[in-house]
Amino acid sequence: MPAEGAPGERADGGRADGAGAAGENGWTAGEDVVARVLGQWRQVLPDLDTEPIGVIGRLTRCAALLRQSSDAPLAREGFSRPEFDILSALRREDRDLTPGRLARETYASGTAVTKRVRTLEERGLVERRPDARDRRVAHLSLTAQGRELVDRILPEQVAYERSLLAGLGEEERDGLARTLGELLRLLESREEAGTRR
Repeated sequence: MPAEGAPGERADGGRADGAGAAGENGWTAGEDVVARVLGQWRQVLPDLDTEPIGVIGRLTRCAALLRQSSDAPLAREGFSRPEFDILSALRREDRDLTPGRLARETYASGTAVTKRVRTLEERGLVERRPDARDRRVAHLSLTAQGRELVDRILPEQVAYERSLLAGLGEEERDGLARTLGELLRLLESREEAGTRR
């Protein structure tokens, strides 16, 4: 039977939350920045259960670092991820989409989609046509140039993203994908419940 220790601490002196044995400022060599944050909160508010920060904080930090990656193929081509998400949605659906449908496909607001579509139109990658019955409704599609661009960049982007995960084994990647999928379903069901109120 393992020896008892402080809450969140393993018998070997490590932390069950991945934080490790914190130094004076809550930082231990080899830890990520969120482990340092958790260590600081333990010093300031030792009775507060900060476990959610270990998950949400790391997700947020990873997302920020991925958005800032200047060496990604998208960045080299001068695209933001949200702009490429619109191009990708049009390509994989392979049909005209309304701005409202694009907003749902890319998890963006209507205003954000309108702004991004305008930029992509100016670059000659997206075109619009008015609805035959309702001129207020627009139908958006890729131009030939837009289709060619997605087909060219997407394999490079996927290869780049694969390289980012190269430090994880196959089982770790599969487990991470499953866990994130479960979290995503929980958050999506929460959002759907909120919209039904």
